[in-house]
Amino acid sequence: MKFSELVRLLERNGFRIVKEKGSIRYYGKSGWDRLIRVDYYGSKEVPTGTCHAILKAAGIKTREGGKK
Repeated sequence: MKFSELVRLLERNGFRIVKEKGSIRYYGKSGWDRLIRVDYYGSKEVPTGTCHAILKAAGIKTREGGKK
């Protein structure tokens, strides 16, 4: 999954950019008590562990087989 796809997935689940500094973006949504940090690199692939950690922190479930 690319960083741009990960951001789209967060946005489809109600998250919006709360603050941004350089390539680091923080996403949040109403009713969610913590911010999700994404080091944004556009078309680069997100490392698997990083992707899982971001999705878990956002409470987004993924399908089996590694596909999101």
